[in-house]
Amino acid sequence: MIISRAPVRISFFGGGTDYPEYFLKEGGAVLATAIDKFSYVTASPFLSHLFDYAMRISYRKVELVKAVADIEHNVFRECLKRCGLHCDLELHNFADLPAFTGLGSSSAFTVSLLHALHTFKGEFLRPEELAYEAIHIERHVLKDNVGCQDQVLAAHGGFNLVEFRTETDIVVNRVPLPPRRLAEFQEHVFLVFTGITRKASDVVAHQLKRVEQNLPALRAMRAMAQTGYEILVDQRPLQQFGALLHHAWEAKRTLDGGVSNAEIDSIYQQGLQAGAWGGKLLGAGGGGFMLFFAPPEVHPKLCAVFAGRQILKVKLNAPGSQIIFS
Repeated sequence: MIISRAPVRISFFGGGTDYPEYFLKEGGAVLATAIDKFSYVTASPFLSHLFDYAMRISYRKVELVKAVADIEHNVFRECLKRCGLHCDLELHNFADLPAFTGLGSSSAFTVSLLHALHTFKGEFLRPEELAYEAIHIERHVLKDNVGCQDQVLAAHGGFNLVEFRTETDIVVNRVPLPPRRLAEFQEHVFLVFTGITRKASDVVAHQLKRVEQNLPALRAMRAMAQTGYEILVDQRPLQQFGALLHHAWEAKRTLDGGVSNAEIDSIYQQGLQAGAWGGKLLGAGGGGFMLFFAPPEVHPKLCAVFAGRQILKVKLNAPGSQIIFS
């Protein structure tokens, strides 16, 4: 049996500039970190000659199929086709977090699945190869309205400033944070679930129609990724990072009316009133997790304010896609 895992991520700045519709025009960049929440895939041999089906696929449901083309789950189906695997295989997916929460779980699953399948075939792919293949599957085979940061963070892991030039020319720059600075930064991160799930590609579809109209905001958001990087590596006060997050959220809200709503705005204001320096909704918008950046002494108050909601504790700078058992 092979077990793979790939992490989800928190994106601080630059989200929206990782879509080719923008970065092929002007170049994109995001500042983001992988976190210690993973999507897992197990792959094991299946003796199909003893059964009346060729493959067993397990996720929220179980599929017993005689041919890959019969698989309902589109990511399983297309990744198996891509890897040339047609029978004698049992696959299972499970995850630390549910889908559609703004943390890039769909791409983490795609990367983890591709990693497991290639390893099952005895093939080794470098992180950049995994990322590029996942981008190709999601954008060009499945035709999903997805960006390119989630696959990169899932494959590479770490805390990075990622620059997007083309879909096969993406530069990952590690953020050189000493352990003490990283620990201090992590103490300021607070995640709360809005309780709203949504499919990112549905939210993004409207934003992509407005790229030309949104160019000034997207340029500003791309610049914020570089500024956030400089705040961290230059050892500047972390309050500046929180204030920049607030400006990033204000810019993101201008991209499309579907990015936020009255409930999300209320959650954000509650966080600011409790003492957060800033924050933003993670992912494309419309729901998922809200990130707040606040001094550690404010976190108990944030916990009290959001006592009726799910609060998620995470560790940053998680490793990229790995084979953890074979």
